[in-house]
Amino acid sequence: MTCPNCRKDIVEYSNFCSFCGARQTETSAGNRVGPKRLMRSLTDSKLGGVCGGLAEYFGVDSGIMRIAMTLITIASGFLPGVLFYVVAWVILPVAPSPYSPAVSHAPAGAGPAAPAH
Repeated sequence: MTCPNCRKDIVEYSNFCSFCGARQTETSAGNRVGPKRLMRSLTDSKLGGVCGGLAEYFGVDSGIMRIAMTLITIASGFLPGVLFYVVAWVILPVAPSPYSPAVSHAPAGAGPAAPAH
């Protein structure tokens, strides 16, 4: 699969490009290998990434998911909603980082500049 943002080849089931970090479109996610997994989000996190992960799983905006979770928490008497969030925070795995590890792009042999004498 090719990232539409940077045009580099990425893994077929990626939600994000490992080179530029761009979120992949739904059409490319439809070609994903394996089942869709519910995970906490690393990139869309305010507290623990639970609402961001739920939003990505259900394909909705994370702001809408946060508003819905807040309303459910208030309507349920506060404790069940908070308990659900804490349990989800502990149980759900963290999604893998969409960015590749830091790689130095300096040319070979280009070390720190030597002091002038």
